[in-house]
Amino acid sequence: MRRKPNILISGTPGVGKSKLCEELIRSGLDMEWIEVGQVAKQCDCYSGYDEKLECHILDEDKLLDELESRMEEGGKIVDYHGCDFFPERWFDVVFILRTNNTLLFDRLEKRGYSAKKLQNNVQCEIFQTLFEEAMESYDSNIVHELRNETFADMERNISQISDWVNQWLKDNVNN
Repeated sequence: MRRKPNILISGTPGVGKSKLCEELIRSGLDMEWIEVGQVAKQCDCYSGYDEKLECHILDEDKLLDELESRMEEGGKIVDYHGCDFFPERWFDVVFILRTNNTLLFDRLEKRGYSAKKLQNNVQCEIFQTLFEEAMESYDSNIVHELRNETFADMERNISQISDWVNQWLKDNVNN
């Protein structure tokens, strides 16, 4: 039994996953933030490059091997835009961040995304692709959708996730 929960924060690129994770850690949540994109880069977990989608092709098996022992420890906040390839046993809760399409478009445009990449990501958000992936990949009772558009949303999300962690600790550790 883990002494701390594992959390997955997922959502379309540009919804604010990394900013939320950064703020969770800054707020004093005593957990380790794992930026999956950084782990993939550091450990060369790629099997090639997709010219059409303008991104590296993730070697999911290699990445999972890299993360396995860390996840068993517990106390991890995993930040990644995909979620369907992670083992269900790794996570106690999954939060899918959502944002307004116009705001998402503006954020991704500022990042310099090409028109094709912008369109693909905004469509992903419109069709709730990542939320549906999460609902199909995990017990629906652990999947939660969070709006993440404003500073007030961010503060509410930090509070809600912190409260969830504290309740998990009461229910699972402090008995």
